[in-house]
Amino acid sequence: MIKIKFCGAAKSVTGSCYLIETSERKFLVDCGLFQGKESKTNQSNFPFNPEEIDFVILTHAHIDHSGRLPLLVKKGFKGSIFCTSATQDLAKIMLVDSGHIQEMDAINENKKRQRKGLPLIEPLYTAEDGDKVKDYLVAVPYNHVQRIDNDIYINLKDAGHLLGSSIVELFIKDDGVTKKIVFSGDLGNINIPIIKDYEYIDYADYLIIESTYGNRFHSIPSEVQSLYAIILNTIKNNGNVIIPSFAVGRTQEILYLLNKYIDIEKRKDFINIQIYLDSPLAEEATEIFKKHKECYDEEALNMLSFDNDVLEFKNLTFVKTKEESMELNNKSGVVIISSSGMCEAGRIKHHLKYNLWKKESAIVFVGYQAEGTLGRRILDGAKKVKIFGEEIAVNAKIINMPGLSGHADLQGLLKWYKGINKGVNKKVFITHGEIETAMNLKAILETVSSTSCVIPEYLEEYIL
Repeated sequence: MIKIKFCGAAKSVTGSCYLIETSERKFLVDCGLFQGKESKTNQSNFPFNPEEIDFVILTHAHIDHSGRLPLLVKKGFKGSIFCTSATQDLAKIMLVDSGHIQEMDAINENKKRQRKGLPLIEPLYTAEDGDKVKDYLVAVPYNHVQRIDNDIYINLKDAGHLLGSSIVELFIKDDGVTKKIVFSGDLGNINIPIIKDYEYIDYADYLIIESTYGNRFHSIPSEVQSLYAIILNTIKNNGNVIIPSFAVGRTQEILYLLNKYIDIEKRKDFINIQIYLDSPLAEEATEIFKKHKECYDEEALNMLSFDNDVLEFKNLTFVKTKEESMELNNKSGVVIISSSGMCEAGRIKHHLKYNLWKKESAIVFVGYQAEGTLGRRILDGAKKVKIFGEEIAVNAKIINMPGLSGHADLQGLLKWYKGINKGVNKKVFITHGEIETAMNLKAILETVSSTSCVIPEYLEEYIL
């Protein structure tokens, strides 16, 4: 018997985690951090015993898929974590950074608790806990059969979402019959910068598919041109362009697009604009992107033939220290790319504090904003937001560019689903999306296929 339990990303977009049980094994696909309105779930006990988990398959390094791995290890997990080589490298730096954020959040919360006479709390995990995960990571090449034991093996295919992101083909022998369970992971936007488009699978008995943008359509070419225009117009009016960007993935894609515009098309107006990358994690991640050229698409490889560094250009400055970051608040007519992407932590909050109230400035969102996050509140039209306890008026231009997202839109999801050569035999589980988007994708998938589609509840179990 094979059983699956949805321990995260059920009717939501964060906390991806799936528990698979067989007669011999218990293992996870992803172990992500809950974010936004669901972040309190991180404080709850795992809905399983970490000591009993034999291994983990990690689809990619984004924190909503990997962010509770340090906690899993802290609670007694001793197995291997299988992922691609690029994911291995990214996870090493991201989980240490996540641990640091957990420590800072605990310090800030304890200051409030001390004033109120409340008991102090411990961080969910520390940077040291995050660093320990590296000892459990096992790299698996794309399209390579990795045998776990006599009854279980996996094959990872490129998901086109992030450097090293993967679709998981999971094969389990059950009562003498091999069943194929496929996890889409996060599927990438078509023609995303730098990395290759997603690969297709030939069939699945059961499919777990994401639905982040299951009710929207993107337009990458028009939004790229819009980004250039927004930057030029804002700088012309002496305003700042603030881009909250995920340190890993989105930031490198933005750098690639700006580099392409500046160094290839030779636009004189753009080459004199000062662009600052204010995220130590993003700088580390950029070096990893440079290392893993095996993940590059044909266009990026062609660019390398005449530009030996597609992620840097002469008017780009990497901001390293806190003091240098603070100095940016005194500048005007510049572009600042900073993390975190959902504006929940990191240096971006300071830049928003100093720019949201300025009518001449622009805040450009290039990634998904989960419910309950500061980024989502700004996008939803809040007139004022609280940052570091201070109420800040929202006067800047607020621009959303979902076409620059790393997630496939509805068209991309459908293209991938229709590309499954022999279809899905048994059932489709729709996850990693807010309920309205998941329901929309479900309705459309049921019109193009006779396979039953289900939107599972949090902690719901199914026998496969």
